[in-house]
Amino acid sequence: MFQIDPLSRKPIYEQLIEQCEAFIQSGLLKEGDLIPSVRSLSMDLSVNPNTIQKAFADLSTRGIIRSVPGKGNVVCGNAAQIISDKNREKLDEFLSLLRLLAGSGIPREELIEYVNKAYQSHF
Repeated sequence: MFQIDPLSRKPIYEQLIEQCEAFIQSGLLKEGDLIPSVRSLSMDLSVNPNTIQKAFADLSTRGIIRSVPGKGNVVCGNAAQIISDKNREKLDEFLSLLRLLAGSGIPREELIEYVNKAYQSHF
């Protein structure tokens, strides 16, 4: 399920957060689903447990996962909405990038083509 790229410039805990969010957004993880334990992920990925705990703490703080005593970490009911809201905040960055690309002479049709490709590969 989780995979780490040790050669990536992105810290391992951020890779774990992004993958967990992607699993939730894609429906692979749903409300109430159990997240693998820190210990099992640590062994499977050969990653320090503190690194995994840091990722889980961030996800918990943002209300994406929660700890259930005796069970482990589970996906919260509104996790997908929280992630979606966070991603919507990136629309301003996207608008700035579109303005830059449009100002560089890239035609609207070409930009729309790329947006359509992104949606086709996602669905």
